[in-house]
Amino acid sequence: MHGDLPPGHALTLRGIGKEYEVSMTPAREAVRRLAAEGALTMSTSGRISTPELSNERIEELAALRALIEVELASRALPRAHMALIDRMQTINNAISEAVAHRDAVSYIRTNLEFHRTLYLRAQAPAMLAMAETVWLQMGPTMRALYGRLRRTDPPQFHRLIIAALKAGDEPGLRLAVRSDVTQGLRMLAS
Repeated sequence: MHGDLPPGHALTLRGIGKEYEVSMTPAREAVRRLAAEGALTMSTSGRISTPELSNERIEELAALRALIEVELASRALPRAHMALIDRMQTINNAISEAVAHRDAVSYIRTNLEFHRTLYLRAQAPAMLAMAETVWLQMGPTMRALYGRLRRTDPPQFHRLIIAALKAGDEPGLRLAVRSDVTQGLRMLAS
């Protein structure tokens, strides 16, 4: 989910077990669950790897993010208090640091934390679970994107999201979230 691995990265059950200090059975079960959610791919021969997404799949996932995350943000707006907004500003500052250090994994991790912090306020666990499934599928691809970008500024739309939350501006919030979640993915598909 956080882009720790690049697209197409091969994995083994033994390697996963060693990395997480578990036996083969829990490693196998974890791989099965992640494959079912689209976070890993398994070939008919049993080869395990992170997904390499086609342009069509990227566009489909971007459309899902635009639908689900805009709705989550809208539902969170009535419950967005100043402590939440301050927390999101702090996370956005951490995103700025990750950008300054060109740390793609930290960037992805804090970017998802920014979004998840807001969406938790929506009190819509089924929708949030769907968004997290999309994030799982996108992790390696997002790493590829942000690893290629020579970004020096944090995402501009995060400032607009925070401003819309402060103002209680639902149309502005919906537009800022939609723009934020689709902007980078469009670059990947082009």
